Amino acid sequence: MPRARRITVAVIGAGRVGTAVAVLLERAGHRVVAASGGEGTAERLRRYLIFTNHVDRSEPEQAARQGTLVVIAVPDDDIEAATATIAEREGFRPGQHVLHLSGSLGLHVLRHAADAGADVLSLHPLQSFPDVETGIERLPGSSIAVTARDEPTTQYGESLARDLQGVPFRLAEEVKPLYHCAAVFCSNYLVAVEGIAEELFRLAGIGDPLPLFEPLARAAFEATFAVGSGQALTGPAARGDAGTISRNLEALTERAPDAIPAYVALAEIAAGMAERNGRLAPEELRKVVEVLDQWR
Repeated sequence: MPRARRITVAVIGAGRVGTAVAVLLERAGHRVVAASGGEGTAERLRRYLIFTNHVDRSEPEQAARQGTLVVIAVPDDDIEAATATIAEREGFRPGQHVLHLSGSLGLHVLRHAADAGADVLSLHPLQSFPDVETGIERLPGSSIAVTARDEPTTQYGESLARDLQGVPFRLAEEVKPLYHCAAVFCSNYLVAVEGIAEELFRLAGIGDPLPLFEPLARAAFEATFAVGSGQALTGPAARGDAGTISRNLEALTERAPDAIPAYVALAEIAAGMAERNGRLAPEELRKVVEVLDQWR
């Protein structure tokens, strides 16, 4: 089995995620030899990777040439262009591994590296990185998606994931956009919904609502993982309480009309989930939908 041991690492774009990954790889015994980027990258290197050579962002190939593993950690929309630039300047070679950290992109964005003879793969930590320090703390124990096109490269990626103290799982390239969409729902949109709740509590006259609704939010979140989303779901849509839904929407019309589309969409989803799980009769679902139709 190929092992990712004692490798030299070059990072292209050492932002929050790239820096956290580099720090954990170094702690695992690898050597992070170079990182390209602007002044923000240089500052992060001075703080977290003091022995890593900073290369100006205009010369990423100079960093790539120094690594047997090249981590492309630029924003998703820039991965393909960065890879093409490095390849054009002969920064890749056979024997290298080149990976990106995007959850939504396949390996086609690394095709220029593959054309140069490198083995390409992607790792995507199923975790959020609000800053470098938090990322370093959260990544150990997190699941990490590994995508590659052959078994040796897949095993290499799994070894890297374990060196990051993560839990690797294999993810097919063609489903990555759907997988990433799921991650957006489970993380980003969860925060967005709690943000709506916070705003509505404030409109109801509660000056500091977060401590008050935290137990409710945590109870719902924990129940989801304890018994599954279908059984954890509560609320008026799940129980077919069309009258309460109507009153909720009337209140939103008066105080927070911008929240109506989100409420209607989520209520319909919740009612559908309840019906599929046998908790809501078809006739009750119909009544809920009839009410919601009035507010579309």
